[in-house]
Amino acid sequence: MQSRGRNQIDVDRLKADLAAAEVEILSAHCAADRVRLQYSPEDIVAFSERSTLKKAITSSHALYRFFTMLETQLQHSDASRQ
Repeated sequence: MQSRGRNQIDVDRLKADLAAAEVEILSAHCAADRVRLQYSPEDIVAFSERSTLKKAITSSHALYRFFTMLETQLQHSDASRQ
C-alpha cells in the first residue's frame, strides 16, 4: 500500500496496524528461535517439508526487504532533521 499523503491517512489505524505487526513478527521470531535452538540447519533441510521451508524463506526475505526500506527512510528522515 502506497502513502497517500500525511493528511489523507488514518494515523491511528497505521499505529494500531504497526503495533499488531510488531507482536506477530515477535511471535514468528520466537518460533524461528525455537526451531533454530532445537535442530541443526542440516536436520531442518533434510527432514522439513520443502514447500514449508521455502515459504518461510520467501516470507523472511520479504520482511527483510520491507524493513530495510523503512530503515533507509528512517535514516533519511533523521538526517533531514539535523
